[in-house]
Amino acid sequence: MYDVAASGVGFAGVAYSAFSGWAGRPSDFAPMLEGEITCDIAVVGGGYAGMAAALRLAERGADVVLLESGFCGWGGSSRNAGYLSNALAGDPQMLNTLYARRLPGLVRYADRAARFTEELIGRLAIDCDYEPTGNVIAAVSPGQLRRTERNAEILRGAGADVEFVEGRDFGLPESFLGGVFERAGGLLNPGAFALGLRDALLASGVRTYERTAVRAIEPHAAGAVVNVTGGRVRAERVVLATNAYSRDLAITPRWMVTPVWTSLVETEPVAPERLAATGWTRPTGIITPHTILENYRPTPRGTIMFGTRRLRTARGALGAREPDDAVVADLVRGFHERFPSLSDIAPQRAWGGWIAMTSSLLPVAGEAAKNVFYAIGCNGHGLAQSPYLGTLVADRLAGDRMHEDLATVWRTRPRFAPPVLSAPTLHAAWTIDRISDRLNRRRT
Repeated sequence: MYDVAASGVGFAGVAYSAFSGWAGRPSDFAPMLEGEITCDIAVVGGGYAGMAAALRLAERGADVVLLESGFCGWGGSSRNAGYLSNALAGDPQMLNTLYARRLPGLVRYADRAARFTEELIGRLAIDCDYEPTGNVIAAVSPGQLRRTERNAEILRGAGADVEFVEGRDFGLPESFLGGVFERAGGLLNPGAFALGLRDALLASGVRTYERTAVRAIEPHAAGAVVNVTGGRVRAERVVLATNAYSRDLAITPRWMVTPVWTSLVETEPVAPERLAATGWTRPTGIITPHTILENYRPTPRGTIMFGTRRLRTARGALGAREPDDAVVADLVRGFHERFPSLSDIAPQRAWGGWIAMTSSLLPVAGEAAKNVFYAIGCNGHGLAQSPYLGTLVADRLAGDRMHEDLATVWRTRPRFAPPVLSAPTLHAAWTIDRISDRLNRRRT
């Protein structure tokens, strides 16, 4: 049912994909929308949030139409690193400074989101190689280690299910000194999860249209009209679940999201005894507390996957793209620094995807215009948070009182601070991280 996406060749012979290295493209597309239809609720976007919202609304008895410009799961849902995390984006000390009163509610939201997505995988019987390993925010310098110890205290004080661990005792690779262990969540294949949600969606009562690009949304007193390339949908209400692609629609509140491109690289298979020799005896996902994080994880294929480190902003419309040579080279350099004994292990594949960053670094939901609602749950944590947020918004539209977790991220007015992420800002952050790394190497 799925074929493998074509790839080009880039840095050091690495195979570049314009799709995902986790799964192939489906060949059984849902139909394109042609003509005019009506429904109770139209969901725009077929990622985690949109599919989860549509499934819940259908369960609640609504007549639902889902519109997706590519195929469901095409975007960041199938391209991310596969960390199911109960954490929030952003440094806990910064979050505690900015949102001290809200932090316990935000921590509760993030934890429930991870557990909800874990339960969703089981309920829909999605085979996505999920392993409840937890994840570690792991320091690579003494300064980072001290910071992660303080962060663990802040998070525990806010009710998070975390603990501070020593790297060697915990089973982390030798380069990682210790950090914050997030007990909930773990690792999975996000492509398989996204396509498993798609299978459940196509088997449900949701009228799903793929390869159907939304051009505009016109809100009215009694509903909204969604204009697509080949027709239109008249709905009582609309849910925008477009995440990084939100800015392509004029109805999106100004400054709501900044799309950034994140990249991943996967190595050739690594012999288990060589991996164990690095000290990595506990198969958790590892994220560093750099300004722009690094992440490392084992895969069921016996490979190591690593990513982020450098981010790219968008110029013009978003779309498919292959990784950037400079980013891949930097990621490989970082892998060799963290795993010097594996310097002979070759990188094999690379890909990436667009994610949505909000100026607050928090998930957001609200009403963009009359009868048009939005749910943005990314900031690099969409795997756990987007299905939960989409479901919470669906329950609200189905008539439930606002859930306390939805209230925690709900915006009463669609106003957002100007974005702080730009190409110069991201380059400066990367430069600071690399200077910090060099200073640490000199000290050691």
